[in-house]
Amino acid sequence: MKMRHLSLSLILLLISTVATAQSSAQKSFEQLKALAGSWDATLDGQQLHVTLRVTSMGNALMHEMKGPGPDDPITMFHLDGDRLLLTHYCDAGNQPRMAATISPDGKTIVFNFLEATNLLSTQMGHMQRVTFNMIDADHHTERWEFAMADGKQMGGLLELKRSK
Repeated sequence: MKMRHLSLSLILLLISTVATAQSSAQKSFEQLKALAGSWDATLDGQQLHVTLRVTSMGNALMHEMKGPGPDDPITMFHLDGDRLLLTHYCDAGNQPRMAATISPDGKTIVFNFLEATNLLSTQMGHMQRVTFNMIDADHHTERWEFAMADGKQMGGLLELKRSK
């Protein structure tokens, strides 16, 4: 009887440990959600403002970038099982989806192109890769890489500082 009780207790302990263990995608999503707030950034000498907002009962993160021009791209992050995905609603008129790869130290999250909706051959290109590098609670960088229709790459590195 004691052996059966011990075995049952051990099984329940193992199940609860597995249930509470987070995947690297879940950990990275929590890390991205911790960026919620307002950020000041520079890109090629231009000032930008980035807002990150947790939405949908904590199941999505919205990233909004505003600069001096008419552009106002929105990017949504969410989990899909053990994958961390983003969908970028681009001013180019398409919506690339990307999946994350997380560095071993957890400080760098690289999103690589999976597919896109509304990607037309007449468009100039699409967002190909986004890299988040976590520095500390008030600083991070974002590298946005755009694949041109002719195969060339363009984009830039944003250095972000939390707004006070």
